[in-house]
Amino acid sequence: MAVIIRPMHLPDLQTAVAWAAEEGWNPGLHDAASFWATDPRGFFVGELDGQPISCISAVAYDDTFGFIGFYIVHPQWRGQGYGWQTWQHAMNYLGDRTIGLDGVVAQQDNYRKSGFSLAYRNIRYQGEFPQIHQTSEAVMPASVLPFEQLLAFDAQFFPVPRPVFLKAWIQQQGSVGLVKQVSDRILGYGVIRPCQVGWKIGPLFALDAATAEQLFRSLVTYAQGATCFLDVPELNPAALHLAKTYQMTPMFETARMYTNACPTSAISGIFGVTTFELG
Repeated sequence: MAVIIRPMHLPDLQTAVAWAAEEGWNPGLHDAASFWATDPRGFFVGELDGQPISCISAVAYDDTFGFIGFYIVHPQWRGQGYGWQTWQHAMNYLGDRTIGLDGVVAQQDNYRKSGFSLAYRNIRYQGEFPQIHQTSEAVMPASVLPFEQLLAFDAQFFPVPRPVFLKAWIQQQGSVGLVKQVSDRILGYGVIRPCQVGWKIGPLFALDAATAEQLFRSLVTYAQGATCFLDVPELNPAALHLAKTYQMTPMFETARMYTNACPTSAISGIFGVTTFELG
């Protein structure tokens, strides 16, 4: 039986977020609105007899780059080909763009069959920091900067500029965005947001390890001792060192994969990935 795949409405995305929570992916409490704003046409749901059984996002950032996430088939419908049909619909939507994804490591071979190649692993760390209470005059709310300045900094560490997503992300309900600036030059910025469990930091972008650590300490202060999560690219040894310095525990890892050539983002400045769902 062929699944009927249609564009999501915003309430459908809330269902996808709930499924992601059931899978243990721990989405942010208010992620849906930010994700939706980025590309409202890039979210799809598969139905049988009007019942949602699968979902996927295929967000087009521009004409050259897209990212796949939320690829879930409800457990009772797995192993029957519905996921493959859903996957193909998303790939067709993104067309000949370079496409990225964060997939479970065990599925790498399946993604390779669709033209994806492994770029590196992202490792999720967790930790609790009730002893950290840091403020600094050099660290300020991201909202006080001219948005175009923050956007230009962010674009150093992401394959393409993402103005719609970034504006929604730093204004997301419950989130805190901080930036370090010296002499009108941005040295780093980060965002922490409440999730189903604890808080996630992402992104955490910085030009040097000392700035990343200062922002990290400032961000975890807002968690008030609750569990914090940081998704670290294994190709950045300074980011791995930061996680280990604060005795964070690795939870699981994903395979960051791309079609076409791997984007040339400044991986040395990525101390925390923004999200596994949208890159």
